[in-house]
Amino acid sequence: MDFLDSRHSVAKPGFSRWLVPPAALCIHLCIGQAYAFSVFNKPMSQLLGITEHVPGDWSIADLGWIFSLAILFLGLGAAFFGKWVEDVGPRKAMFAAACLFCGGLFVSAIGVSLHQLWIVFLGYGVIGGIGLGIGYISPVSTLIKWFPDRPGLATGTAIMGFGGGALIGAPLAVNLMAHYKTADNVGVAQTMGTMGAIYLMFMMVGVLIVRIPRAGWSPAGYVAPTASQGLITSRNILVGEAWKTPQFRLLWLVLFLNVTAGIGVLGQASLMIQEMFGPRLLHHLAGTPEAIKDLAVAGAAFVGLISIFNMAGRIFWSSTSDRIGRKPTYMIFFALGAVLYTLVPTFGHMGNIALFVIAFCIILTMYGGGFATIPAYLRDIFGTANVGAIHGRLLTAWSAAGVAGPVLINYIRQYQLDHGVAKADAYSITMYIMAGLLVIGFICNFAMKPADEKYYAKKLAEVSA
Repeated sequence: MDFLDSRHSVAKPGFSRWLVPPAALCIHLCIGQAYAFSVFNKPMSQLLGITEHVPGDWSIADLGWIFSLAILFLGLGAAFFGKWVEDVGPRKAMFAAACLFCGGLFVSAIGVSLHQLWIVFLGYGVIGGIGLGIGYISPVSTLIKWFPDRPGLATGTAIMGFGGGALIGAPLAVNLMAHYKTADNVGVAQTMGTMGAIYLMFMMVGVLIVRIPRAGWSPAGYVAPTASQGLITSRNILVGEAWKTPQFRLLWLVLFLNVTAGIGVLGQASLMIQEMFGPRLLHHLAGTPEAIKDLAVAGAAFVGLISIFNMAGRIFWSSTSDRIGRKPTYMIFFALGAVLYTLVPTFGHMGNIALFVIAFCIILTMYGGGFATIPAYLRDIFGTANVGAIHGRLLTAWSAAGVAGPVLINYIRQYQLDHGVAKADAYSITMYIMAGLLVIGFICNFAMKPADEKYYAKKLAEVSA
């Protein structure tokens, strides 16, 4: 096990730093399966009825808590283990993430087989969620050290994998469930077990590849800044002080509001498009080369499509932020996002599937871009010394949003359905609430300014501590 120690993962001369983003992708493409969890919701609500929901089956609202718990423990795991991840290095952290996330899938498979929802909560929500958190932050500080000249591009390239994980996870889960399905089994448990085994092997490839730079290394031609410029500091604020600053609290709100507005949609994306458009969706797809004749498959296709844009947005917006700055980038996220969320109900009432899909594709680029840009934003404000640990603590905003977003979508939807609102109209109020949250986020981001002098580490020894 000494192989996992950070001293055994120091790069030798000649090692290409461009091998580090693929190592991070091996982790993020797997744990990004969380964004495709919505494809399990409908079959898991029919474990007893097989073809329809019957008494004793789990409700969609209750199943929504699996995703929320996973995101909650993602943030808590990242916050609690953030300093440990920096201390032990990326290789040991990535190994731990693989064991926890895939172990969570195995435990969830047992819970589904026994029809015990609490076991699924424990497996995917708690154990898998902690694995998500450790896996998510494990490559961040390493990438920033390898790419001090392009921190947005570097972190965006890796975190892109988390957004694209559903692109692999959604069709993989749907095909595996179809393969394992029988007259008395929807195939969810077997699918979770198989995916856990596949992901474990793939994540271990990242563990083998990752390296950390040797002391004093810097890219050829790179000149480190000698003075702070605007929001970009040349000094360091340590994790113990960073969370006390107004800047940390503002960035926490910025991330929380941006994520809340998008994560609820992701958690129910498959079900939402099925309920808002129903048969019209199949009619719209009837003329395609491979016409889709099943709403569940169409829903999974929608999840896959927005995942492409979620993934693309992470690299596009994070690299854009290297040119225009992090603060202006977030201004675009909040302003444009608020407009699009306001228009989504109108597109639904019009029955215009194309505009509906385009709106959410753009929204998801900015949702993903927010995740990919935040590590570089933290680096700008707090320096590089503890950026991984600070990032871990900030991800508690994701935890809170992982509960708030799906709860808004699930319970407001259920409340309206209980009061006679048609399924196609049950999401309108939620979209307007999301738009309002983005307006508040715009104000928080506008208020960002450099940290006060009292928070900076005064001595080199403090930074090394």
